[in-house]
Amino acid sequence: MSSTTNAITVSGIQIEMIERGHGQPLLLLHPGIGIEADAPVLERLATRSRLLVPTHPGFGRSEAPKAFDRIDDLAYFYLDLLDQLDLRDVAVVGVSLGGWVAAEIAIKSTARISHLVLANPIGIKVGGREQRDIADIFAITEDEFLALAYCDPAAGKRDYKAMPEAEVKAVARNIEATARYAWSPYMHDPKLKGRLHRIRIPTLFLWGTHDRVLSEPYGRAYCDAIAGARFEPIERAGHFPHVEQPDAFADKVLGFIGSKRA
Repeated sequence: MSSTTNAITVSGIQIEMIERGHGQPLLLLHPGIGIEADAPVLERLATRSRLLVPTHPGFGRSEAPKAFDRIDDLAYFYLDLLDQLDLRDVAVVGVSLGGWVAAEIAIKSTARISHLVLANPIGIKVGGREQRDIADIFAITEDEFLALAYCDPAAGKRDYKAMPEAEVKAVARNIEATARYAWSPYMHDPKLKGRLHRIRIPTLFLWGTHDRVLSEPYGRAYCDAIAGARFEPIERAGHFPHVEQPDAFADKVLGFIGSKRA
């Protein structure tokens, strides 16, 4: 399937964006680990949608605006992108940090959005003040992170010595940008949970059942805060179900946005 990765400028900020397929627009918002153009899930999603996969400002090879330091900034940036491209009936799909961005978009405006899919999203506080909801990914080694984030840690393993320098730099920028946007308060917006009632479009939560960065009760509490939201597990997947189970992930997304019931 033909695919292009283009530079696009939105509100004076230049980012990279993968475009592939035809049909209903589907905006896929990647997690903190970024996303590659050859990720199998992209081909599957593009079979029945016009897939748009931007690289967030500050991640990968996208410009890092000096004024951007909150997930709010990304949410408004993507609302501007939807306006600029005059997209309508958009399905917004976000994974992990991308799910947080998607939720922040949806509490602000769903005028151009038809469906919302959040896969193992971060972004809210569920437990008490002294209770950790989200693993401290900045306080552990990469191998420890892989063990928490994946059903099969090998799925996330990278051989940095064999990677081109540009790809290694992109990985480093992803880590830096994740810290910039989500370091404090750690991985959540204290006001988001109380605003999730504003989301009144069909919403699906997908949950990789082997996730140990988050717990399933965390995900179900997040889901319960959005009226009518559905919760569906994905087996043999962890925090990044689009990576470990791309076919199941794409099938559930496309089935949801294409169903009349939704």
